[in-house]
Amino acid sequence: MWRIALACIVSVVLYIVGFACLLDRPLTLGALRARIDANLLRGAAIQGPKLVILAGSNGPYSHRCETMEPIIGRACVNAGVAVGIGLDYLFDRWKPLLHPGDIVYLPLEEAQYSRPRSTAYLGPDASIMLRHDRTTLRAMPWQREVAALFAANLRGAIMSLIETALTDDGFHDPRSAAMGGYNVWGDHIGHTAGLAAANQPNLATIVPFHPTAGQIDTGYGTALVIGFLRWADSHDVRAVGGIPTGFADSPIGADSLAAIAAIYRANGAGFLELANRSRYPRAAFFDTQDHLNETTQIAHSAAVANALIRLAGQTVMGSLPAPSP
Repeated sequence: MWRIALACIVSVVLYIVGFACLLDRPLTLGALRARIDANLLRGAAIQGPKLVILAGSNGPYSHRCETMEPIIGRACVNAGVAVGIGLDYLFDRWKPLLHPGDIVYLPLEEAQYSRPRSTAYLGPDASIMLRHDRTTLRAMPWQREVAALFAANLRGAIMSLIETALTDDGFHDPRSAAMGGYNVWGDHIGHTAGLAAANQPNLATIVPFHPTAGQIDTGYGTALVIGFLRWADSHDVRAVGGIPTGFADSPIGADSLAAIAAIYRANGAGFLELANRSRYPRAAFFDTQDHLNETTQIAHSAAVANALIRLAGQTVMGSLPAPSP
């Protein structure tokens, strides 16, 4: 019996050591980690008040700091990455870089509010922290630390070997040519309407998921957002919630929208709602309901920037056209 127990212990130790110290995913998790680090470096380099956009991929694909920065008159960082990255991870990484007078705009995807704890604990950031960012991992609750130790699986090990071999062999990632890339602000660029044309048949079939008001109220993501909003309020950081972009023919339910707005208004934050509630025709999107194509991204960003100015009680300088696809 003791031999079986010893074998189990050794196998668990080898599993943890393997994923913590040896195996890596340079093409997938590495790309996410690079985006997070690049955004943090820009945020750390900014002197004076700044605007930081925090969301999933709705942040960089549907919002453009390059457009917003000159309108609002302050430096901007588009710090959205992917909807699977844990909000607690993003919040913990950004808190040291947020100072009194900064604005954090959060057009979070609906699924981020209703996300259950188990899903949040096992996202890609768990593997990123275990392999590359144990400082942040050690600051997490012990349950989050334990989950990170067991977040990977056999498929992850196999993909790690494949991705590492491809990287060592000088593999050229074709995604930038097919989907565009990122600028220094952290915005996604190059996702043009021309490239989006090939995605239109798929866009026409997408049925977006809209959580109910109850799912939003009780979601683990909502608890994380509330904790961050209270932190921001106590540190004189201005947090503003927003509505993620989506299809005009699939609006967020009135009760669900009210539930999202209440999260912010009840916790010392503002809430921004454009006249069109960030809804656009499907032809205005790139590949999902969270990703506007570049043309509409720019127009939407101008509308959001002017709305942020109005929300702050400032005078809008000049006039810009309403967003259009």
